[in-house]
Amino acid sequence: MEVDRSLLARCLDREPGAWKEFVDRFAGLFSHVIQHSAHARSIRLTPHDMDDLSADVFLALLANNSEILRRFRGESSLSTYLTVICRRIVVHEMIRRRMAEEMGHVKTHGAALERAHVGDADGSTRIENRDLVQRMLDGLADNEAAVVRMFHLEGRTYHEIATGLGVPENSIGPILTRAREKLRKSSLARVSE
Repeated sequence: MEVDRSLLARCLDREPGAWKEFVDRFAGLFSHVIQHSAHARSIRLTPHDMDDLSADVFLALLANNSEILRRFRGESSLSTYLTVICRRIVVHEMIRRRMAEEMGHVKTHGAALERAHVGDADGSTRIENRDLVQRMLDGLADNEAAVVRMFHLEGRTYHEIATGLGVPENSIGPILTRAREKLRKSSLARVSE
């Protein structure tokens, strides 16, 4: 549909108001795909789960300079393309959550962040996407921002960060988790604006 292609082009050109229009246009489609995917797997979703999964989809669409959106070649309708993308993201996240629950570890950050992470030798995860790290730094207290910067941008270990900042080593993980949660919430708020 030409209207959708025009809207996509305006989003990629970062025209004012285009992203809000995109969200308004496709949020219902994403909600339907999320509900259908959960139903097909006999998974019950709370409103919070729906919000999280929607945010994961929108974060993934924005990640890496909107790489997923830029890959659209017009060989199908934009709605069909986004349905397939949304389903893949949601199914991946549902599988990840189910495995985490079975192993006794429930992570609080979304699929888009999960895909932007790389495992570290100490079992922690490091965000490779510098744009996500920069967004994470916005609105953080100075000590939290320092931890995020040292871990994600400088590649330091928990021990090095704790020594450098004079804080307990066991405080680094919770600080990073809170920073990721703030990023997820701010992304969700941006999406709903």
